[in-house]
Amino acid sequence: MPFVSVRITRDGVTREQKAQVIKEITETLERVMNKKPELTHIVIEEVDTDNWGYAGITTTEYRAGLSWT
Repeated sequence: MPFVSVRITRDGVTREQKAQVIKEITETLERVMNKKPELTHIVIEEVDTDNWGYAGITTTEYRAGLSWT
């Protein structure tokens, strides 16, 4: 029974996008590893950007300091 955990920041990901990720990961496991879709579990965990950090700061702080233009 495959179990896949996907962690993403909680900002702007739609329900449809998450459904597509679940579908495509399931299809990949079936195609590559012969895993049955009915036994495959995919969990998407959404983490607030205040709770996700790297380079010594939160993602919220990091994004606030960047110029996206």
